[in-house]
Amino acid sequence: MEKNKLKAVIFDLDGVITDSATYHYLAWKSLAGELGIPFDEQYNEKLKGVSRMESLELILQNGNASSQYTKEQKEALADKKNNLYKELIKQISPADILPGISSFLEELKANQIKIALASVSRNAPFILGQLCLDTMFDYVADAAAVPNAKPFPDIFLAGMSAFGLQPQNCVGVEDARTGIEAIHRAGMPAVGVGTPEEMQGAELVTTTQELCLDLILERLGMEI
Repeated sequence: MEKNKLKAVIFDLDGVITDSATYHYLAWKSLAGELGIPFDEQYNEKLKGVSRMESLELILQNGNASSQYTKEQKEALADKKNNLYKELIKQISPADILPGISSFLEELKANQIKIALASVSRNAPFILGQLCLDTMFDYVADAAAVPNAKPFPDIFLAGMSAFGLQPQNCVGVEDARTGIEAIHRAGMPAVGVGTPEEMQGAELVTTTQELCLDLILERLGMEI
């Protein structure tokens, strides 16, 4: 049986390329504190892979406060959180690239495999610049132009379409269940970065440190 050829790898950002999730948590915690809504690391897990406005809704629901704000007020709150986050991520540097990711990206480049970013963060281009990785990516999906956030497949389909490829020639890399679901809805095999419990359904579960081309080809039954 002929193997599918790997032509593109499409990455999530938070928890895969770098761990900027900490900064999201601190910014949301600050906003929730101002609103008098309880917010901790456990509740923050619900926000993984979720868009900014959806995250705000989850926080407001946790404080039974969703109906207290108009659409415009909610947008202002989301902007406030984003401004806090943008101040915090100015600290990000190449030292914050997760272990193994730089060498994996270089390996993909050396084998002429396309590299895309599928992040719901509108700050993704800035973060890539801070990490000095912007030149490594052939395509960065515009989160603002994607109609539906994860677990809908739109952002992964955007990466695939940009390269004119079919889903069987792409692989998605994620660290959240919503992301794994989005990859599968796009028709692609999924690589999950995390524990088997968290990454249920992923065809390959690994760590960033172990992530390499040979592992993907072997475990997903692909070739280059």
